[in-house]
Amino acid sequence: MSEAPAAAAMPGAAPTTPSIARRMACFVYEATLLFGLGLIPGVIGAVFVAQTGQHGVLQSPTALRIYAWILYGVYFVWFWTVRGQTLAMQTWRIGLVTAAGHLPTQARALTRYVACCIAWFGPSTAIAFALRLPPSTSLALAAAWIVVYALLARAAPGRQFWHDIACGTRLVDTRAIDWASLRSRPR
Repeated sequence: MSEAPAAAAMPGAAPTTPSIARRMACFVYEATLLFGLGLIPGVIGAVFVAQTGQHGVLQSPTALRIYAWILYGVYFVWFWTVRGQTLAMQTWRIGLVTAAGHLPTQARALTRYVACCIAWFGPSTAIAFALRLPPSTSLALAAAWIVVYALLARAAPGRQFWHDIACGTRLVDTRAIDWASLRSRPR
């Protein structure tokens, strides 16, 4: 279930890794898009409560976070497996391929999504929970960890993020690749 290698779409050279600055700019843009997407579970819950007047466990803040996490997972897995890029990645011309240069399968994309969540947000969330930090301090801790984790890519092989190395994926600069032909080949 994978497509032709990205290196085959660009004769003579392997695809390059986008700079950390470009990847983080893409990260910020992605967060902006996800903010809008994350409003969907809240709106659905608010409409349900307005129509029925019932406040069930499924409208709790924890349930809404779980709905949003699942919705984000569907968004990322679908875009990574079908297009190799999310909307933000298309704007910044960054693509996701396996270490072999293929588009990821659904299983690999789902594994990467979970690994991303753990790598980007796990440590700061665990510390904030253990120390019972207030929301503003928790947010500052998460922002600091995101910067640290992004800089850790400088020490990683190929300057890839560590979760990509663990999942057998890599981010590539699509400006030098015939990305359209890579995506259009049958699986």
